[in-house]
Amino acid sequence: MRRREFIGLVGGAAAWPLAARGQQPTMPVIGLLSVRSPDESAHLIGAFRNGLAENGIIEGQNVRIEYRWAQGEYDRLPALATELVHIPVAMLVAVGGEPAARAASAATTTIPLVTLFSTDPVKSGLIASLSHPGGNITGISNLSTAMEAKRIGLLHEVVPQATAFGALLNPDFPAVADQLTDIQVAAKTAGVELHVFRAGTDRDIGAAFESITQQRIAALLVASDPFFNSRRDEIAALAARRGVPAMYGFRDYAMAGGLMSYGIDLPDIYRQAGVYAGRVLKGAKPADLPVLQPTKFEFVINLKAAKALGIKFSENVLSLADEVIE
Repeated sequence: MRRREFIGLVGGAAAWPLAARGQQPTMPVIGLLSVRSPDESAHLIGAFRNGLAENGIIEGQNVRIEYRWAQGEYDRLPALATELVHIPVAMLVAVGGEPAARAASAATTTIPLVTLFSTDPVKSGLIASLSHPGGNITGISNLSTAMEAKRIGLLHEVVPQATAFGALLNPDFPAVADQLTDIQVAAKTAGVELHVFRAGTDRDIGAAFESITQQRIAALLVASDPFFNSRRDEIAALAARRGVPAMYGFRDYAMAGGLMSYGIDLPDIYRQAGVYAGRVLKGAKPADLPVLQPTKFEFVINLKAAKALGIKFSENVLSLADEVIE
């Protein structure tokens, strides 16, 4: 990516936080910290830029963005966050749920921070309340990890004959305990036996699918997790190759060949993060910006994947789908 800096600022930017060298203002810098990787996040970053543009802020014209990518490795986040703080930046944007949010909040208590929450940010201690976050943090709660029970229910409706479900979780994800509890309760409600498989590395993913095949798991829930999201193509391909019907948290999996997904409209969440980042650059304080809640949810099914797995969706399931991939 080519980045250019202009000497002057464009239309109305005089109120933004700026660093000054003598009499010449420099372009404000956003530090963007992501759990994910750049290639598979291109459409999400595009949505984030669209949100900035709603405030008249255009990368390369009146703002510069410094990107740091953890590539799904959570232990890299603290150092990357500290690196951004030391640039310095006018504000931070942390995407990818609690791992990125925690790393960014630990790196600074003064630089404004807009982040995406995947669990309850009040319960986790990141903010004081949803309506009045307080401190230097605000953002969007994507509720993704709270939807595991709904996903289990949809999966059971698609494969009602299955008596045992598998759940793939990342033991390194901060919300894993809550995820597991929700999934266990949902599986019990559905009357299915639950087998839990854990993967926190690329090697673990391959080993988990070996075990899933050996144990003849009839259906699989892939828990919502930024590490898994950054490996969605590989995971969807493994499930297809092993002949395992699987439910995922985001549309991207179904687009990559996965059977079905249920969750938030993630690009819209990134767009909202861009809108909030633009407001902060124009002078709004995170403490005064309420944490937003998602308003768009989507159930996506892939008919081509279903045919390959020998699954026929019922009329009821088809009627529930927001999108059907042919």
